[in-house]
Amino acid sequence: MNGANLRSLHKSASITKGDNKVKKHTGFADMKKKSSDSVNGLFGNAYFMKWTAEDLLGVVRHHPIPCVFAAALLFFMGVEYTLYMVPSTAPPFDLGFVATVSLHRLLESRPALNTILAGLNTVFVGMQTAYIIWTWLIEGRPRATISALFMFTCRGILGYATQLPLPEGFLGSGVDFPVGNVSFFLFYSGHVAASIIASLDMKRMQRWELAYTFDALNVLQVIRLLSTRGHYTIDLAVGIGAGILFDSLAGKYEDRKKREVCNH
Repeated sequence: MNGANLRSLHKSASITKGDNKVKKHTGFADMKKKSSDSVNGLFGNAYFMKWTAEDLLGVVRHHPIPCVFAAALLFFMGVEYTLYMVPSTAPPFDLGFVATVSLHRLLESRPALNTILAGLNTVFVGMQTAYIIWTWLIEGRPRATISALFMFTCRGILGYATQLPLPEGFLGSGVDFPVGNVSFFLFYSGHVAASIIASLDMKRMQRWELAYTFDALNVLQVIRLLSTRGHYTIDLAVGIGAGILFDSLAGKYEDRKKREVCNH
C-alpha cells in the first residue's frame, strides 16, 4: 500500500470518527431537547407560569380574604397535628361553653330566669315559623317554606345518623322548644337555621328592619343555647350554614320549576 492510499485511509477513518462524535453529541442534545419540550409541554401553558411579582402582590392587595383563609389553613394544620385529642372518657371540649361559663352559672343559680329566657326563645321560634308559613299561604311565595322543609328533613337524617350525647350541665325548661323538655336532635340547630331562612327571605323582600331584628334575636338565641348547654357550638355554626344552603337550594328548585312551566 503506497503513501497516498495510507493517507486516504487515515482521512476516511478520521472523518468516520468525527461523524461518530458529532452523532453522539447530537443525540445527547436531542435527548435534552426532548426532555425540555416534555417539561414545557406539561407546564408551558400552566396558569402559574404566567405569574409576575406584580401579580403575586396584586393577589394580596385585591384578595385579602382568601389570603387570610390561606394563612388560617396553615395555622390550623399546625394546630391539628400538635393538639392532643380529647380522651374518650372525657366530655367534649367546646369553646362556646368555655366562653359562657359565667352565664351558665347565673342561669343554674336562677331557674326562674332560665324559664323566662326559655319562654322568650320559644316565642321567637313561633315568630320564625309564623313568618315562614305566612310567606307561602298569604304572600304566595313558597321558597322559605320549601327551604325549611329541606332543612328539617336533612336535620332529622343527620341527627339520627350521629346522635350526640347531651352536654354536661344541660339546663332544661318545660317551656323551651320542643315544649315539655322532651328529647331532641343536637346536630344541627333547627332554631338557628330557621331564623336564618326567615331573615334571608326578609332581606330579599327588603324588609331590612325586620331582618336585622331577627338577626339580633338569633345572636341572643345562640348565646342562650350555649349558656344552657342546649347545643354544642358546632350545632349552631352548622345551623347558620344550613339556613344559607337550603335557602339557596330552594331558590334553585323554584327556578327549575319555573323553567319547566315556561317550556310547556
